[in-house]
Amino acid sequence: MVCACVLAIALALYVLFDVNYFLRIGFTIGMGRLFHKKRKIFDTTTIYGICTTQDVDLVFRHMNNARYLRELDFARFHYYDTSGIFAAVSKRGGGAVQGASSTRYRRAIPIFMPYKVTTKLIYWEDKHFYLEHQFISVTDNFVRAVGLSKQTVTGLDIPVSEIIAEVEPGAQRPEIEKDLQLWISSMEESSQKYRKRD
Repeated sequence: MVCACVLAIALALYVLFDVNYFLRIGFTIGMGRLFHKKRKIFDTTTIYGICTTQDVDLVFRHMNNARYLRELDFARFHYYDTSGIFAAVSKRGGGAVQGASSTRYRRAIPIFMPYKVTTKLIYWEDKHFYLEHQFISVTDNFVRAVGLSKQTVTGLDIPVSEIIAEVEPGAQRPEIEKDLQLWISSMEESSQKYRKRD
């Protein structure tokens, strides 16, 4: 009877929630705290994955596009936790949300291929952090995809530079790279276009 109840609860949880997502977040943060030392904000962090049958597209040959974005969630959580940025933001009552992302696919990740996702902070503005991610196949060290993430800080009245100064005093904002500048400009154009419609 007890086994049947536990099985029914587990089944209900899997139907109502994406249980694997929450388990993976807990696992990623837990492993980071156990095995990775505290990082500086400009250090590159790395998580590992493998393309399984749950990640593939309709032809069952390679990772589908949505899974890349899902993996970036885990990579960001890992980076924010090991760098101390999330602790500094949440201590002040704030949070962070994904404001935008851009992914360029260079070569598919085939089924059962192990890969790693690297994350590094490349720029910040008043309310935004910008991260660069790379999907790299472990077998040949080839960069399979490159992603940019715009993380928007919410619930705070202070600029991102103050959070950075608290986490790593003396850190200087990097020079903006051309591809990031063009991406930011395209987002500004898009914002203007939709403001005119509203």
